Amino acid sequence: MKSHAGPRNLITDVAGLKVGNAQDDQLKSGVTVLIPDKPAVAAVQVLGGAPGTRETDAMAPHNTVQEFHGLVLSGGSAFGLDAASGAQAAMREQGIGIEVAGHRVPVVPAAILFDLANGGNKDWGLYPPYREMGYQAARSVGLDFGLGSVGAGTGALTAGLKGGLGSASTVLPNGVTVGALVAANPLGSVTMGDTHHFWASPFELEDEFGGHGLPSPVPADAAQIRYKYHALNAATTIGVIATDAVLTKAETKRLAVAAHDGFVRSIWPAHTPGDGDLVFGMATGAKEIVPDFPMMMDLAAVAASTMARAIARAVYFATPAKDDVFPTWSQRFG
Repeated sequence: MKSHAGPRNLITDVAGLKVGNAQDDQLKSGVTVLIPDKPAVAAVQVLGGAPGTRETDAMAPHNTVQEFHGLVLSGGSAFGLDAASGAQAAMREQGIGIEVAGHRVPVVPAAILFDLANGGNKDWGLYPPYREMGYQAARSVGLDFGLGSVGAGTGALTAGLKGGLGSASTVLPNGVTVGALVAANPLGSVTMGDTHHFWASPFELEDEFGGHGLPSPVPADAAQIRYKYHALNAATTIGVIATDAVLTKAETKRLAVAAHDGFVRSIWPAHTPGDGDLVFGMATGAKEIVPDFPMMMDLAAVAASTMARAIARAVYFATPAKDDVFPTWSQRFG
Protein backbone atom coordinates (compact mmCIF):
# COMPACT_ATOMS: atom_id res chain seq x y z
CA MET A 1 0.00 0.00 0.00
CA LYS A 2 1.37 3.39 -1.02
CA SER A 3 0.93 6.82 0.54
CA HIS A 4 -1.96 8.82 -0.89
CA ALA A 5 -3.77 12.11 -0.42
CA GLY A 6 -6.38 12.29 2.33
CA PRO A 7 -10.11 12.54 1.59
CA ARG A 8 -10.10 16.36 1.57
CA ASN A 9 -6.47 16.82 0.53
CA LEU A 10 -6.34 19.50 3.23
CA ILE A 11 -4.47 19.86 6.50
CA THR A 12 -7.76 19.06 8.24
CA ASP A 13 -7.29 15.43 7.17
CA VAL A 14 -4.94 15.41 10.18
CA ALA A 15 -7.20 14.24 12.98
CA GLY A 16 -7.93 16.98 15.49
CA LEU A 17 -7.45 20.12 13.37
CA LYS A 18 -9.79 22.80 12.01
CA VAL A 19 -9.09 25.89 9.86
CA GLY A 20 -10.91 29.19 9.39
CA ASN A 21 -10.38 32.07 6.96
CA ALA A 22 -11.35 35.72 6.85
CA GLN A 23 -10.43 38.33 4.25
CA ASP A 24 -11.16 41.80 2.92
CA ASP A 25 -11.18 41.82 -0.88
CA GLN A 26 -10.75 45.61 -1.15
CA LEU A 27 -7.82 45.44 1.23
CA LYS A 28 -6.50 42.41 -0.69
CA SER A 29 -5.44 40.77 2.53
CA GLY A 30 -6.68 38.31 5.10
CA VAL A 31 -6.10 35.89 7.95
CA THR A 32 -6.03 32.10 8.35
CA VAL A 33 -6.35 30.44 11.76
CA LEU A 34 -5.68 26.81 12.63
CA ILE A 35 -7.12 25.49 15.91
CA PRO A 36 -6.62 21.98 17.32
CA ASP A 37 -9.52 20.27 19.08
CA LYS A 38 -7.20 19.83 22.07
CA PRO A 39 -4.00 21.71 22.95
CA ALA A 40 -1.27 20.32 20.68
CA VAL A 41 2.50 20.07 20.66
CA ALA A 42 3.99 22.71 18.36
CA ALA A 43 7.33 24.14 17.25
CA VAL A 44 8.73 26.50 14.63
CA GLN A 45 11.61 26.84 12.20
CA VAL A 46 12.52 30.15 10.51
CA LEU A 47 14.85 30.09 7.51
CA GLY A 48 13.93 33.33 5.73
CA GLY A 49 15.85 36.52 6.36
CA ALA A 50 12.90 38.79 7.16
CA PRO A 51 10.43 37.07 9.50
CA GLY A 52 7.60 38.69 11.44
CA THR A 53 6.31 36.65 14.36
CA ARG A 54 4.52 36.54 17.71
CA GLU A 55 4.95 34.01 20.57
CA THR A 56 7.51 31.93 18.69
CA ASP A 57 10.09 31.98 21.51
CA ALA A 58 7.68 29.90 23.59
CA MET A 59 7.90 27.17 20.94
CA ALA A 60 11.59 26.39 21.54
CA PRO A 61 11.90 22.79 22.78
CA HIS A 62 13.70 23.85 25.96
CA ASN A 63 11.02 26.35 27.01
CA THR A 64 8.16 25.69 29.41
CA VAL A 65 5.01 25.73 27.29
CA GLN A 66 4.59 22.30 25.68
CA GLU A 67 1.16 22.59 24.05
CA PHE A 68 -0.47 25.36 22.04
CA HIS A 69 -4.03 26.39 21.36
CA GLY A 70 -3.86 27.72 17.81
CA LEU A 71 -1.69 29.13 15.02
CA VAL A 72 -2.26 32.27 12.96
CA LEU A 73 -1.08 33.10 9.44
CA SER A 74 -1.77 36.67 8.36
CA GLY A 75 -1.20 39.18 5.64
CA GLY A 76 -0.51 42.82 6.46
CA SER A 77 3.20 42.75 7.22
CA ALA A 78 3.84 43.79 10.85
CA PHE A 79 0.29 45.19 11.09
CA GLY A 80 -1.01 41.65 10.64
CA LEU A 81 0.37 40.53 13.99
CA ASP A 82 -2.81 42.06 15.46
CA ALA A 83 -4.67 39.05 14.00
CA ALA A 84 -3.41 36.86 16.83
CA SER A 85 -5.11 39.13 19.37
CA GLY A 86 -8.45 38.63 17.63
CA ALA A 87 -7.98 34.87 17.41
CA GLN A 88 -6.94 34.80 21.06
CA ALA A 89 -10.09 36.70 22.05
CA ALA A 90 -12.26 34.18 20.17
CA MET A 91 -10.55 31.27 21.91
CA ARG A 92 -10.82 32.84 25.35
CA GLU A 93 -14.51 33.45 24.66
CA GLN A 94 -14.84 29.68 24.16
CA GLY A 95 -12.89 28.79 27.30
CA ILE A 96 -9.75 27.73 25.42
CA GLY A 97 -6.36 28.36 27.03
CA ILE A 98 -4.01 27.65 29.90
CA GLU A 99 -5.40 28.19 33.38
CA VAL A 100 -3.04 30.63 35.13
CA ALA A 101 -3.95 32.01 38.57
CA GLY A 102 -7.65 31.89 37.75
CA HIS A 103 -7.24 33.36 34.26
CA ARG A 104 -7.65 31.63 30.88
CA VAL A 105 -4.73 32.42 28.53
CA PRO A 106 -4.76 31.01 24.97
CA VAL A 107 -1.21 30.65 23.60
CA VAL A 108 -1.44 31.50 19.89
CA PRO A 109 1.80 31.93 17.91
CA ALA A 110 1.51 33.90 14.67
CA ALA A 111 3.47 34.76 11.54
CA ILE A 112 2.89 37.40 8.89
CA LEU A 113 3.66 37.99 5.23
CA PHE A 114 4.13 41.22 3.27
CA ASP A 115 1.17 42.00 0.98
CA LEU A 116 1.01 45.79 1.23
CA ALA A 117 2.09 46.48 -2.37
CA ASN A 118 -0.50 44.34 -4.16
CA GLY A 119 -3.04 46.89 -5.43
CA GLY A 120 -5.36 46.74 -2.43
CA ASN A 121 -6.67 49.73 -0.49
CA LYS A 122 -4.56 49.95 2.67
CA ASP A 123 -6.07 53.25 3.85
CA TRP A 124 -7.65 51.64 6.94
CA GLY A 125 -7.48 54.64 9.25
CA LEU A 126 -6.00 54.63 12.74
CA TYR A 127 -6.06 50.89 13.45
CA PRO A 128 -5.56 48.06 10.94
CA PRO A 129 -8.42 45.54 10.58
CA TYR A 130 -6.44 42.39 11.32
CA ARG A 131 -7.62 41.92 14.91
CA GLU A 132 -11.22 41.69 13.69
CA MET A 133 -10.29 39.35 10.85
CA GLY A 134 -8.40 37.15 13.29
CA TYR A 135 -11.51 36.93 15.45
CA GLN A 136 -13.71 36.11 12.43
CA ALA A 137 -11.34 33.43 11.18
CA ALA A 138 -11.11 31.78 14.60
CA ARG A 139 -14.90 31.76 14.93
CA SER A 140 -15.35 30.17 11.49
CA VAL A 141 -13.03 27.15 11.79
CA GLY A 142 -14.15 23.89 10.25
CA LEU A 143 -12.93 20.85 8.34
CA ASP A 144 -13.53 22.31 4.87
CA PHE A 145 -12.09 25.61 3.64
CA GLY A 146 -11.22 27.31 0.38
CA LEU A 147 -7.85 27.56 -1.33
CA GLY A 148 -6.26 30.22 -3.52
CA SER A 149 -7.23 33.85 -2.99
CA VAL A 150 -8.66 33.43 0.50
CA GLY A 151 -7.51 33.97 4.08
CA ALA A 152 -3.84 34.82 4.49
CA GLY A 153 -3.36 34.09 0.78
CA THR A 154 -5.86 36.71 -0.42
CA GLY A 155 -3.25 39.22 -1.54
CA ALA A 156 -0.24 36.94 -1.91
CA LEU A 157 2.01 37.25 -4.96
CA THR A 158 4.86 35.27 -6.52
CA ALA A 159 7.30 36.27 -9.25
CA GLY A 160 4.84 37.13 -12.02
CA LEU A 161 1.74 35.30 -10.74
CA LYS A 162 -0.72 35.64 -7.90
CA GLY A 163 0.07 33.47 -4.91
CA GLY A 164 -2.49 32.22 -2.45
CA LEU A 165 -3.47 29.87 0.33
CA GLY A 166 -2.64 26.22 -0.26
CA SER A 167 -3.11 22.94 1.55
CA ALA A 168 -2.46 19.24 0.95
CA SER A 169 -2.34 15.99 2.88
CA THR A 170 -0.60 12.62 2.72
CA VAL A 171 -1.78 9.43 4.42
CA LEU A 172 1.03 6.99 5.15
CA PRO A 173 0.48 3.21 4.85
CA ASN A 174 0.12 2.92 8.66
CA GLY A 175 -2.73 5.46 8.68
CA VAL A 176 -0.79 8.42 10.06
CA THR A 177 -1.54 11.64 8.17
CA VAL A 178 0.72 14.59 7.41
CA GLY A 179 -0.92 17.85 6.32
CA ALA A 180 0.40 21.20 5.10
CA LEU A 181 -1.17 24.65 5.15
CA VAL A 182 0.67 27.55 3.51
CA ALA A 183 0.29 31.15 2.43
CA ALA A 184 2.55 31.31 -0.61
CA ASN A 185 3.93 34.82 -1.14
CA PRO A 186 7.57 34.33 -2.16
CA LEU A 187 9.92 36.69 -3.94
CA GLY A 188 10.73 33.78 -6.25
CA SER A 189 8.78 31.75 -8.79
CA VAL A 190 6.77 28.54 -8.41
CA THR A 191 6.84 27.70 -12.14
CA MET A 192 9.78 26.71 -14.33
CA GLY A 193 11.01 29.58 -16.49
CA ASP A 194 8.26 30.92 -18.75
CA THR A 195 6.35 27.63 -18.73
CA HIS A 196 3.19 26.61 -16.89
CA HIS A 197 4.98 23.68 -15.21
CA PHE A 198 5.24 23.77 -11.43
CA TRP A 199 8.56 23.11 -9.72
CA ALA A 200 6.60 20.83 -7.37
CA SER A 201 5.39 18.58 -10.21
CA PRO A 202 7.39 15.45 -9.22
CA PHE A 203 5.36 15.25 -6.01
CA GLU A 204 1.89 15.85 -7.48
CA LEU A 205 -0.85 13.38 -6.52
CA GLU A 206 -3.99 12.75 -8.56
CA ASP A 207 -3.59 15.82 -10.84
CA GLU A 208 -4.16 18.09 -7.84
CA PHE A 209 -2.64 21.10 -9.62
CA GLY A 210 -3.39 20.28 -13.23
CA GLY A 211 -1.35 17.15 -13.86
CA HIS A 212 1.04 18.89 -16.28
CA GLY A 213 4.19 17.15 -15.04
CA LEU A 214 7.66 18.38 -15.89
CA PRO A 215 8.60 19.85 -19.29
CA SER A 216 10.76 17.88 -21.68
CA PRO A 217 13.27 19.18 -22.37
CA VAL A 218 13.75 21.40 -19.33
CA PRO A 219 13.46 25.02 -20.56
CA ALA A 220 16.73 26.86 -21.06
CA ASP A 221 15.58 29.66 -18.73
CA ALA A 222 14.54 27.36 -15.85
CA ALA A 223 17.48 28.39 -13.67
CA GLN A 224 17.04 32.10 -14.37
CA ILE A 225 16.51 33.97 -11.11
CA ARG A 226 13.17 35.82 -11.11
CA TYR A 227 11.87 38.07 -8.35
CA LYS A 228 8.50 39.77 -8.15
CA TYR A 229 10.37 42.89 -7.04
CA HIS A 230 13.67 43.82 -5.45
CA ALA A 231 12.72 45.18 -2.05
CA LEU A 232 13.76 44.70 1.54
CA ASN A 233 11.56 42.46 3.70
CA ALA A 234 8.85 42.41 1.04
CA ALA A 235 7.73 38.81 0.63
CA THR A 236 7.48 35.63 2.77
CA THR A 237 5.96 32.17 2.56
CA ILE A 238 4.52 31.02 5.89
CA GLY A 239 3.07 27.62 6.63
CA VAL A 240 2.12 24.82 9.00
CA ILE A 241 3.10 21.17 8.78
CA ALA A 242 1.05 18.90 11.02
CA THR A 243 0.61 15.23 11.86
CA ASP A 244 -1.68 13.13 14.03
CA ALA A 245 1.25 11.00 15.23
CA VAL A 246 2.53 11.44 18.80
CA LEU A 247 5.64 13.64 18.68
CA THR A 248 7.75 15.44 21.25
CA LYS A 249 8.36 19.16 20.90
CA ALA A 250 11.85 18.47 19.51
CA GLU A 251 10.50 15.96 16.97
CA THR A 252 7.84 18.46 15.93
CA LYS A 253 10.56 21.03 15.30
CA ARG A 254 12.40 18.45 13.17
CA LEU A 255 9.18 18.05 11.15
CA ALA A 256 9.10 21.83 10.60
CA VAL A 257 12.76 21.79 9.54
CA ALA A 258 12.05 19.06 6.99
CA ALA A 259 9.01 20.90 5.62
CA HIS A 260 11.28 23.76 4.55
CA ASP A 261 12.65 21.38 1.93
CA GLY A 262 9.17 21.63 0.42
CA PHE A 263 9.80 25.35 -0.08
CA VAL A 264 13.02 24.56 -1.91
CA ARG A 265 11.28 21.93 -4.08
CA SER A 266 8.52 24.32 -5.15
CA ILE A 267 9.98 27.86 -5.15
CA TRP A 268 13.06 29.18 -6.95
CA PRO A 269 14.76 30.83 -5.20
CA ALA A 270 13.56 30.31 -1.61
CA HIS A 271 14.78 31.49 1.80
CA THR A 272 16.16 34.77 0.44
CA PRO A 273 17.11 37.77 2.62
CA GLY A 274 13.81 39.41 1.54
CA ASP A 275 11.63 36.43 2.47
CA GLY A 276 10.56 35.72 6.05
CA ASP A 277 10.06 32.02 5.32
CA LEU A 278 8.70 30.15 8.34
CA VAL A 279 7.11 26.79 9.09
CA PHE A 280 5.16 25.93 12.22
CA GLY A 281 5.05 22.26 13.16
CA MET A 282 2.13 20.72 15.07
CA ALA A 283 1.42 17.20 16.35
CA THR A 284 -2.08 16.40 17.62
CA GLY A 285 -1.29 12.83 18.73
CA ALA A 286 -4.84 11.83 17.78
CA LYS A 287 -3.71 8.57 16.08
CA GLU A 288 -1.85 7.52 19.27
CA ILE A 289 1.02 6.18 17.17
CA VAL A 290 4.53 6.89 18.48
CA PRO A 291 6.93 6.78 15.51
CA ASP A 292 10.19 4.86 15.64
CA PHE A 293 13.29 6.18 13.87
CA PRO A 294 12.47 4.74 10.42
CA MET A 295 8.98 6.22 10.61
CA MET A 296 10.42 9.61 11.59
CA MET A 297 12.50 9.42 8.40
CA ASP A 298 9.31 8.85 6.39
CA LEU A 299 7.50 11.68 8.20
CA ALA A 300 10.34 14.07 7.36
CA ALA A 301 10.28 13.14 3.67
CA VAL A 302 6.50 13.40 3.45
CA ALA A 303 6.57 16.75 5.29
CA ALA A 304 8.66 18.14 2.42
CA SER A 305 6.61 16.65 -0.42
CA THR A 306 3.27 17.63 1.15
CA MET A 307 4.43 21.22 1.67
CA ALA A 308 5.66 21.43 -1.93
CA ARG A 309 2.26 20.26 -3.18
CA ALA A 310 0.45 22.76 -0.96
CA ILE A 311 2.51 25.64 -2.37
CA ALA A 312 1.69 24.65 -5.96
CA ARG A 313 -2.00 24.32 -5.07
CA ALA A 314 -1.95 27.81 -3.53
CA VAL A 315 -0.98 29.31 -6.88
CA TYR A 316 -3.07 26.92 -9.00
CA PHE A 317 -6.30 27.86 -7.22
CA ALA A 318 -5.76 31.64 -7.10
CA THR A 319 -8.60 33.69 -8.61
CA PRO A 320 -8.54 37.11 -10.29
CA ALA A 321 -9.80 40.27 -8.62
CA LYS A 322 -10.05 43.96 -9.42
CA ASP A 323 -6.76 45.91 -9.42
CA ASP A 324 -4.54 42.82 -9.36
CA VAL A 325 -0.93 43.61 -10.17
CA PHE A 326 -0.20 40.08 -11.50
CA PRO A 327 -2.35 37.53 -13.33
CA THR A 328 -3.40 34.21 -11.83
CA TRP A 329 -1.90 30.96 -13.08
CA SER A 330 -5.20 30.13 -14.82
CA GLN A 331 -5.36 33.54 -16.51
CA ARG A 332 -1.85 33.20 -17.89
CA PHE A 333 -1.82 29.49 -18.72
CA GLY A 334 -5.30 28.05 -18.30
